[in-house]
This record gives sequence, structure tokens and C-alpha cells, in this order.
Amino acid sequence: MNNIEFKKLRQKLGLTLAELGSILDTDPRTIRKWEADGAASTSRDPNPIACRVLEWLRDGYRPSQWPDGK
Repeated sequence: MNNIEFKKLRQKLGLTLAELGSILDTDPRTIRKWEADGAASTSRDPNPIACRVLEWLRDGYRPSQWPDGK
């Protein structure tokens, strides 16, 4: 999964950077870097484990950190 796919899936799930950060136990600034354009100096590839978790969320898994109402 590339940075654009990662961001689109997070947005499709209706999760903010902070909400996904809580689920992944990751700083939202790190997620922002994963989602940044590859040309940006602060960009980096999304973490493969985070990509897998995002796919689980897409497939219906809801951890205890899932925001109420989503």
C-alpha cells in the first residue's frame, strides 16, 4: 500500500490522524509523514504493519480504541 492508498483508506474509514494514531499507538505526526507526498522532505513509506491494521479495519475489525459513532 502506498501513501496515497493509505490516506484514502483512512479517510474512507472516517478516521482522523489522531483517531488512527490512538488505534496504532502512533503519533499522528508520524501518520501525516506516511501520508505525505513522496516528493516532500518529511515523507516516508507507510509502516507495513500499520497498512495491515488499516486493511483489517477496512474489513470490519473494530478495536476497543475505535471512536464511538463511527
